Amino acid sequence: MPVGKQEIDSLIQDYFGIQGAGLAAVGNLFERRQMEKGEHLLKMRQYARQMHFVKSGYFRMFAYSPNEEKEVTQWIARKGMFLTDLASFYFNTPARWNIQALSACEVFTIAKADYLSIGEYVANWPQLEKLFLTKCFITLENRVFDQLSLTAEEKVKRLLDDSPNLFIQVPLQYIASMLGMTPETLSRVRKKWSS
Repeated sequence: MPVGKQEIDSLIQDYFGIQGAGLAAVGNLFERRQMEKGEHLLKMRQYARQMHFVKSGYFRMFAYSPNEEKEVTQWIARKGMFLTDLASFYFNTPARWNIQALSACEVFTIAKADYLSIGEYVANWPQLEKLFLTKCFITLENRVFDQLSLTAEEKVKRLLDDSPNLFIQVPLQYIASMLGMTPETLSRVRKKWSS
């Protein structure tokens, strides 16, 4: 079995629910790619022609504020997470997001043309893809709810519980931006939790 094949098969099962004979065929559509720190998977105004799953490392999805005075971090992806600009990928529009490696990384990548061919290998692909997109929407919905309803302390605690290594591996200003707070607020809250 090729290196990483079991990992991509597991991710495909988790995200798409594909099983059986179709799983191996779909897994073969993905390629492993190594990336250097600072390298981009996608830049704003390009077209997302690939979908990725993170094998190792950290990626930041970010854009610039309307006046381009600051960067806004939408998401920090880590091992096992899915990554693309969904609107650009599905609707062929210019990307709103930059996706950049924050460390040396490895990803499993599928080209859009190969993604569109999955129905040839998986009979119930339309239903599975619908479930996948629904999961993406629910994840986004939960993040919006958390942003609107949780205090700064609750946001930091939730992230610490979910991904403690993020605070070691990722610059704090990116985490603060993703949580919708200033780096100073994040530092203050972190000190409170660590004392």
